[in-house]
Amino acid sequence: MVLEVTRVGDTVTLDASGIRYQELNECLRRLVADGIKKINLVNVCGQRYIGDGLEQPVEIDIQGTPGNDLGAFMNGPLISVHGNAQDCIGNTMNDGLIVVHGHAGDITGMAARGGKIFIRDYVGYRAGIHMKEYGEQKPSLVIGGTAQDFCGEYMAGGVLVLLGLGQGKDERHRVHFLGTGMHGGVIYLSGSVEPSQLGKEVAVAALEEADRSVLEKLVVEFAGYFGCDAAVILSHEFSKVYPRWLRPYGRLYAY
Repeated sequence: MVLEVTRVGDTVTLDASGIRYQELNECLRRLVADGIKKINLVNVCGQRYIGDGLEQPVEIDIQGTPGNDLGAFMNGPLISVHGNAQDCIGNTMNDGLIVVHGHAGDITGMAARGGKIFIRDYVGYRAGIHMKEYGEQKPSLVIGGTAQDFCGEYMAGGVLVLLGLGQGKDERHRVHFLGTGMHGGVIYLSGSVEPSQLGKEVAVAALEEADRSVLEKLVVEFAGYFGCDAAVILSHEFSKVYPRWLRPYGRLYAY
């Protein structure tokens, strides 16, 4: 297959139909190196590694379903997905923005150390695993729906939000083992979980004023991307899941 490229000013459109991911990503890197500011990818179907390692402030707009490791190790780009996305979005991303107008797979935001990820619907297993922060670098992962098990596992920093949109009044979140091994960062949760659904390393508390300030900014941004009413979302009751200890498993590695 031949990669079709259309250019209008500083905007380029690529038709990814039948194109292998290596060729697609090589073309993306060349375009970014040439100073292209906006890239539209159409007919994307499972091509992985899109946007990986890019450091320039380029905007990538994706129509379709990108494959694994979308935006991994990136440092600055804006990626919008008009559809669903597969596993490991934002793997170890340092900075930038990923917005998914659908749902996402497992290990979303794995080891993210900066930037923001917004998922309109739900995510799979182990979302936010190993998220971390350093200095001014603090990642945010906002999930519109719910998550599967081990969400926030081994979190060392950052902010993870589960909005629970679309759930019934008495419907609990799906996640079990929420925050298992968590030793940094915070999870904001709208909706209910039973104590049995929590990892042993976390506790639950009401939001303080500082929490509400952080949450409000993220919800307003979420609502702006997906056409929601931020005030309605913020009218729901939220709780905070936080780590009880700094290094819950430290003693396992002591002599």
